[in-house]
Amino acid sequence: MGDLLVVNAGSSSIKLVLFRDGAPMLSGAVTEIGGAAELVLGPLRRSVQAADHLGAIALCLAALEELGHPASGLQAAAHRVVHGGRRLVAPCRVTPEIEAEIAACIPLAPLHNPHNLAAIRALRAVAPDLPQFASFDTAFHASNPEEALRYALPPGHEEIRRYGFHGISYAGLVEQLPAISGAPLPERILALHLGNGASLCAIRGGQSVATTMGYSPLDGLTMGTRSGSIDGNAVLRLAELHGIDGAARILNRESGLLGLGGASDMRALQAAGTEAAEFAIRHFRYWVLRHAGSMIAAMQGLDAVAFTGGIGENDIQLRRQILEGLNWAGVEVEVEGAGPRGPRLHAEGSRVAAWIVPAREEARIAAEARHILTEATRTA
Repeated sequence: MGDLLVVNAGSSSIKLVLFRDGAPMLSGAVTEIGGAAELVLGPLRRSVQAADHLGAIALCLAALEELGHPASGLQAAAHRVVHGGRRLVAPCRVTPEIEAEIAACIPLAPLHNPHNLAAIRALRAVAPDLPQFASFDTAFHASNPEEALRYALPPGHEEIRRYGFHGISYAGLVEQLPAISGAPLPERILALHLGNGASLCAIRGGQSVATTMGYSPLDGLTMGTRSGSIDGNAVLRLAELHGIDGAARILNRESGLLGLGGASDMRALQAAGTEAAEFAIRHFRYWVLRHAGSMIAAMQGLDAVAFTGGIGENDIQLRRQILEGLNWAGVEVEVEGAGPRGPRLHAEGSRVAAWIVPAREEARIAAEARHILTEATRTA
């Protein structure tokens, strides 16, 4: 089988990972598209001219060829697409119809879907015969019951609903956990994707039954620059004071840890040691634990806790505090220095297990694309 390229396009960057036989072999990015762009790919690092995503994709393919991986050797490309709406609820091959559906979801994710779509179109322009696939961050939560997804709005507003995000991460967590734990997948998992963007997911029987993010990634936990849950009338008041664009800027880019503590990075807050920084950390922890209770209620119990994301995987102190805050739910934390080190976080005999599951979103996207290719070949 040929190599598979995974593409993650943002507003001013394109990140990519090249996979061979399911394993990552090369990664890189073009950053600051439209400005002082830089290409980093394996050993290559250089300033480049990339006016748009088309130019950035062309530079990526040229750099891959320079390193001995020409586009002709690619079997496919697979993209992370943030929003699939109500209809795109499974990974799929990109066709004109799928592309139109992704475009139709732009009003639901105006900061993300246009750039995801730009990367798909740019890659097609440079390599028109290359099959492309899409995985959707919202798809994993389509299994939530309708009463979890619907807001209590009158008829005619069905598209304004809870979609949930970080779905590719949670799907990868479900796939990885049995291999990490050496046991079957627990029935009821509280999954915590904690990073600059943060959410929780209640996973029962391998499926999402509740999550903290809603119509957009703004809802739920306190995040790096996002406010998390906030009363709708408070949003309207912000719009009155600052206009709609100003309110959106405040809620998405100036709030969260940054707004409370002066920095969006948890490590910077912990190093600062100021009263404001310490309050921001407490605020983050409080809302993780408060929403965790909601997730446990949605599952009607708890069998395991799983941490992923930058904070979830690396912040030992905060992770321990969260687990201690879940002692009421049956979590007993491993004593420092005792027992096996590594992904296991729970003490021997704990009724509820706790694990670290590294985020492997690109690997999940690659696996989903390969599965579709394999099935297409098998049924051909």
